[in-house]
Amino acid sequence: MRAGICDMVAIAHIINATLVVPKLDKKSYWQDSSNFSDVFDEDHFINALANDVKVIKKLPKEIGSSMKAVKYFKSWSGMDYYQEEIASMWADYKVIRAAKTDSRLANNNLPPDIQKLRCRACYEALRFAPQIEAMGKLLVDRMRSYGPYISLHLRYEKDMLAFSGCTHDLSPAEANELKMIRDANDNWKVKDIDPREQRSKGFCPLTPKEAAIFLSALGYPSNTPIYIAAGEIYGGDSHMGDLQSRYPMLMRKETLASFEELEPFTNHLSQLAALDYIVSVESDVFMPTYSGNMARAVEGHRRFLGHRRTISPDRKALVRLFDKIEQGKLKEGKYLSDHVIESHRKRQGSPRKRKGPISGTKGTDRFRSEEAFYVNPLPDCLCQGQSQNLNTSIITS
Repeated sequence: MRAGICDMVAIAHIINATLVVPKLDKKSYWQDSSNFSDVFDEDHFINALANDVKVIKKLPKEIGSSMKAVKYFKSWSGMDYYQEEIASMWADYKVIRAAKTDSRLANNNLPPDIQKLRCRACYEALRFAPQIEAMGKLLVDRMRSYGPYISLHLRYEKDMLAFSGCTHDLSPAEANELKMIRDANDNWKVKDIDPREQRSKGFCPLTPKEAAIFLSALGYPSNTPIYIAAGEIYGGDSHMGDLQSRYPMLMRKETLASFEELEPFTNHLSQLAALDYIVSVESDVFMPTYSGNMARAVEGHRRFLGHRRTISPDRKALVRLFDKIEQGKLKEGKYLSDHVIESHRKRQGSPRKRKGPISGTKGTDRFRSEEAFYVNPLPDCLCQGQSQNLNTSIITS
């Protein structure tokens, strides 16, 4: 959502258009009725971008339907596409509605002023609504009262597991339920998934048990406060036991705040996700168990704020270690810890340039293989003075 909105800001600037405050998707899996102003500070968004793009709240009533066009912008497009093909549409239309906003602008090879505008939009203009900001700050303050904390983005919700086809450590009944959900969802094109192959390639989120083993191997003590940034964990307590036993100080929104405090956000999943986003951005350490949209957005935001420690698990390599532990071929201890720490030394958010495409890839596969702009806005949006590694560790003796 954040990436799409900010790209539309940049595109509006490129084609010299007025931007209408975006309408949020209300038909997706989340089924959230929230409007833009329910999630974001609308007035701040408009004012903060005043020098770059004119933003209005609604279309003028006098614009008729014959003056409007619906357009699917091509993915990962550059300046020429928007300045020539899209801008030429102004000859016939007064309004262009972008049917989709995901990955419609290239990650690289754009003018510096466009890249900087994307960052101004994402990290300055796109502020959450006041009530979300206030609740997020309250949650952060309450987590801080326990000491430096980890935000664990635990992607172990029912929809995530159904979509990815990952069933490790699940019962046959649970695996079957997830397959039925995947088969019933017309938007998910891949139906037949080999869960073992998926996991061996590193395409599955870490399970709560695996996340616990990994954090222990990195040296985080059992008294480390951990905030669970996630929706409802599939299977509930039955799959959280190992993590809970190793790290008793597990917190969630629901344990940090009262029912009355959270009630305004209940039944609005995008607003609840915004709260997790705030707590994750402000955490001492952020660790996602899967590199999904929110994980990537938080990682990029933390880089922008000074390369705050963000641990990116090498899931493909870790799976082999976890399997050896499960088979009794490897024990937890110094050898495992040394191996995990060394292999993740450069996977903790330290400064580096954005990764380009994988060698040999072509066409859309080439663009898809690039590291997304909002995952790592270096060097486009960071001054050299900010490039020092400001990572901090909360490992205690």
